[in-house]
Amino acid sequence: MERYLTPDEQRLERAKKRVNKIKGFYKHLMAYIVVNVILIIMQYISLDEGEVFFQYSTFSTAFFWGIGLFFHSINVFGKNFFLGENWEEKKIKEYMDKNQNNKWE
Repeated sequence: MERYLTPDEQRLERAKKRVNKIKGFYKHLMAYIVVNVILIIMQYISLDEGEVFFQYSTFSTAFFWGIGLFFHSINVFGKNFFLGENWEEKKIKEYMDKNQNNKWE
């Protein structure tokens, strides 16, 4: 016999899934930072005399992995990651509340 979840249990399950997605993104971000710093330092240390540090091969891993990380962030946080949901409305309300006593001309 299948047990149905109450609305509170459903919300809890959704919240747990959301937290796990966010935790997974931050683990991915941490791995990105650590691995790319190590790779860039190794590239710098292994330079021969006269070799140029700033070249495609030095930063290609960070660049392409960064693209993947960007899409992972969109998957986790949505398209409104930077400004948030309803950012415009919140900002308008904030300014209206701030200038409530001032007269608008």
